[in-house]
Amino acid sequence: MTPQSWDRREVLKAVSTAALIAAHARPAAAQSVKWSAGTEVPKLKAPANATDCHHHVYDTKYPVDPKATLRPADALAAFGPTARMVAVVNDGVSTEELKRMHGLGVRGIRFNLATGGATTPEMIEPLSKRINDLGWHIQINAPAARIMEIMPILERVPSPIVFDHLAHIPQPDGVKDPLYAKVRALLDKGRTWVKLSGAYADTKVGPPTYADSGAVAHAYAKAAPERCVWGSDWPHPTEQAKQLPDDAVLFDLLTDWVPDEKVRHRVLVQNPATLYDFPKG
Repeated sequence: MTPQSWDRREVLKAVSTAALIAAHARPAAAQSVKWSAGTEVPKLKAPANATDCHHHVYDTKYPVDPKATLRPADALAAFGPTARMVAVVNDGVSTEELKRMHGLGVRGIRFNLATGGATTPEMIEPLSKRINDLGWHIQINAPAARIMEIMPILERVPSPIVFDHLAHIPQPDGVKDPLYAKVRALLDKGRTWVKLSGAYADTKVGPPTYADSGAVAHAYAKAAPERCVWGSDWPHPTEQAKQLPDDAVLFDLLTDWVPDEKVRHRVLVQNPATLYDFPKG
């Protein structure tokens, strides 16, 4: 990706036009899109101020932690003051560094327990305590079995929690799986969020409907519409060795997952503003 001064609105605008090449470019006709299998634009129109809450930026211009597995870049400053980021740090991070990152727009720490890296389950609780006063959250990406293992920790952490990719509820059991009940219990306490993203992560049905993942997403949105956000997961780093998804199809899934337009607006606009502490106005 070429670095651009995109803000959160322009990023989603690019997704919703299936372009993601230039923030203000609209394709005149069907065309291939980098890191996407599709050529058509979505049928669903993104509302003003909508936010893509889960996408990645890769560019060799930015320094990378040599221990990083997915090799993410540090491009937050290039996105401008309205951008937000979830960082990966270990428990050796200083309070001064946390405050510096907060000023740049960081609002959470990601624990990627699926691929390994800088963070471990033992760091969740102490880091949660340290970031709570900043208004940050801990973001969890892990297989279902791993999430069940760390559930006692998650049930007692003081900070908000965000689960990536529908909390990786296993299929084909879906909402009948014990993990769904555990995540729902956390949602019901009011300090946990779920990303309606990664439809391909645990599906057995597959594209274009991803009906099994969709049933989980729909259940979350119905139970806790005020604590769901949407993300594209572009450019789909876990799918690079597989068949890349169609980004237009992924965005259009929201019409089934969240059929009520007012609730979709909440998921795409209001909820991200609350979770990521966007500037008022």
